[in-house]
Amino acid sequence: MAGLVPYLHFAGSAREALTFYRDIFEGDLTLHTFADLGRTDGPPDAIGHGILQGRVELFGADAADGDVPLAVEGMMFSLLGTADPATLEDWFASLSAGGTVNDPLQVRPWGAHDGQVTDRYGLRWLIGYEV
Repeated sequence: MAGLVPYLHFAGSAREALTFYRDIFEGDLTLHTFADLGRTDGPPDAIGHGILQGRVELFGADAADGDVPLAVEGMMFSLLGTADPATLEDWFASLSAGGTVNDPLQVRPWGAHDGQVTDRYGLRWLIGYEV
């Protein structure tokens, strides 16, 4: 682990969400069910721990009994300059599918490109680059 990695508790959609992010950002996805981990605080097939490793890294799990599921307000994940422009444009389009474009990816008066999207799982992303 190179630095800060968000750990997200999904309301029963961890497998779907982490697979969605893996399909967009690529990388290696490892999923462990509650049963794999010997946990009894949720359904056996629920994800007890998931790891996406690659250019974008995320940890995630299904919210167990007593956990508060993901609800994000007042923050966003920034991917400014983290890949080449074509890749960032693709990521923006992919994250937009089933989500909401809050601010289209566009050229700004200062010359940089950026935009914001909230994906289908409620995560807000700031994506941009300079040419």
